[in-house]
Amino acid sequence: MLTRPEPNDDTPGHNDLSVLTVPAFKDNYLWLIHDGLHAAVVDPGDAAPILAALDEHGLTLTAILLTHHHADHIGGVATLRARFPVPVFGPRADGIEAVSEPLGEGDVVAVPGLNLELAVLDVPGHTLGHIAYVRKTPGLHWLFCGDTLFAGGCGRLFEGTPAQMAASLEKLAGLPEDTEVYCAHEYTLSNLRFALAVEPGNAALALRMRDESAKRAAELPTVPSSIGLERRTNPFLRYREPEIVDSLVAAGKLQDGAAPVEAFAALREWKNVF
Repeated sequence: MLTRPEPNDDTPGHNDLSVLTVPAFKDNYLWLIHDGLHAAVVDPGDAAPILAALDEHGLTLTAILLTHHHADHIGGVATLRARFPVPVFGPRADGIEAVSEPLGEGDVVAVPGLNLELAVLDVPGHTLGHIAYVRKTPGLHWLFCGDTLFAGGCGRLFEGTPAQMAASLEKLAGLPEDTEVYCAHEYTLSNLRFALAVEPGNAALALRMRDESAKRAAELPTVPSSIGLERRTNPFLRYREPEIVDSLVAAGKLQDGAAPVEAFAALREWKNVF
């Protein structure tokens, strides 16, 4: 587990919030946002590591935040609420029975127990009701995006369409470049291997592969990343780039002259079998 304290400053409402990285299962990351006393958890697929982290750091859980309905994101909710009867924030249209505070695009969450507000975005594609949470405090931009945007990649289209996912990713790509991207899985190296296959001439991508490989060799997480880094290196934000389109055509995945959304769909289908 790694604590990521924010830099000290005297901005009103800063309140020294940190994000604690809690690994779970094979490659999930669960996120604990805390101020040293109270904590909110994002996508607690497993209760045990969250309870251990709360105990280790002397924290009291005050809220649960969910992005979508998959079991590795919600599986620990019942156990956590048995110990901490806290509100459960989550998408209003993703079929999660445990949600007590349903949310959608334009809503703002005042997180109980923390001096923290999170704006809600609808980001369908991975699931139809998937949402993301954005902190927009000047200089302290955070994104909790579940399985929509990954470091170097994006989620599979289990329910939504390529057009929906492409639009969702463009919405996230429009956030400030310094926004820290807290995605839910350690998929980065496999994502970057694919990215290099489709955009081998991207120097920023080659540098990123070197840096992220060093982190994994040292058993360090590669997330959070940043929106700026994703714009420069993530093929699912760059599917209009000529080199990526040419790679798709050369591999027989796309007809020359196809619409951009067709390039996105072909790119996602290729990644599924890469």
